[in-house]
Amino acid sequence: MWQYSTALFLVVFAILFAASCWIAGRAEEIFGQRDDSRIVIDEVLGMVATMFLLPTDWRHLALGFFLFRLFDVLKPFPANVIDRRMPGGAAVMLDDLSSAVYANLVGHVLARFL
Repeated sequence: MWQYSTALFLVVFAILFAASCWIAGRAEEIFGQRDDSRIVIDEVLGMVATMFLLPTDWRHLALGFFLFRLFDVLKPFPANVIDRRMPGGAAVMLDDLSSAVYANLVGHVLARFL
């Protein structure tokens, strides 16, 4: 099993997240629709954030996927505010990131019982 640096992971994630904000914004312009369903980079990075520091066996991945989708649909604060009021690619990314933070926190609690 390989080990990784948490700090390096966070730096790479931040760079990918910033680039994804720009990409999602451009995709909105191209598709002519706000948060178009064809934009999936937000879900990809949302799952990465959901699984941060969690085990990656199939049970934890399934749990993470379920939790991320649940919070992505429910859009608890601040995801609901970001989704309704913030424009552009940053909004596309940030509402999913905030849902992923909730999913990650709940995932860490539930992982104690798996």
